Amino acid sequence: MPFVVVSGLSGSGKSTALRTLEDAGFFITDNLPPELWGAMHDLVSARGLPCVAISTDARTRDFLGALEASYVRLSRRREDLRVLFLEANTDVLLKRYNFTRREHPLGDNLMLDFARERELLAPLRAIADTVIDTTHLSARDLSAKVLRLFRLENDFHLRLMSFGFKHAPPRDADLVLDVRSLPNPYYDPVLRPRTGLDPAVARYAFGDSEAEAFYAELRDFVRVAAERARSAGRHGYTVAVGCTGGQHRSVAVAARLAQDLKDLNVDIMDHRDMQAGEDA
Repeated sequence: MPFVVVSGLSGSGKSTALRTLEDAGFFITDNLPPELWGAMHDLVSARGLPCVAISTDARTRDFLGALEASYVRLSRRREDLRVLFLEANTDVLLKRYNFTRREHPLGDNLMLDFARERELLAPLRAIADTVIDTTHLSARDLSAKVLRLFRLENDFHLRLMSFGFKHAPPRDADLVLDVRSLPNPYYDPVLRPRTGLDPAVARYAFGDSEAEAFYAELRDFVRVAAERARSAGRHGYTVAVGCTGGQHRSVAVAARLAQDLKDLNVDIMDHRDMQAGEDA
């Protein structure tokens, strides 16, 4: 993965680009003076962080005199150093500022600030590998463009977890599913001490046509929800599957979803309550 420097005009979409990279797993540092680029490289290298993006723009204007020397030193150490510069026409920048009511970092007259900023950041634009004009791009369009630029558009994971409602639903799931209507293996004394990872427990939970039909609808709904999240630019989507105790039915359903939806890069995050109790 490249070491990315993100820069550009205020209001051109730098925050969107940084959030996109952060969601894709990059370690992000905003507003970093060029003289500290090398120190940041050493720090993340020592910590084994492969994906790094930093932002340098007009807010660091007092330190831009060191830009060229800092860039040369870092480029000698990182062959994969990439500089992304964002810009837009003045009318669009003005509309965006009027909408957000933010103050320009140069803090004078907006029209004068935009002109001064273009001049101030000209050296950064000159060394950029990629310049993106965001004049006609929505935030979603820009995010998709950044993903394509760094070949991250397929970096999506469907995360699954199981839990028991009697232990409280998880608070960090995007979607919570209730599978307590499935046949409950708890009432079979032989199956009670086992978990939903046991094939016999799974056969019991999916043991009739109504249960199979319910599961099929559940599976299709999870696929649609996950694919819509991916198309919206998300890099991960978490689905929590719950039964009473989190021992049998929820575990079996999460495990089966992981097999049936593996094309969505499924991760089983956790069978959270699988050992917490027997009433599943």
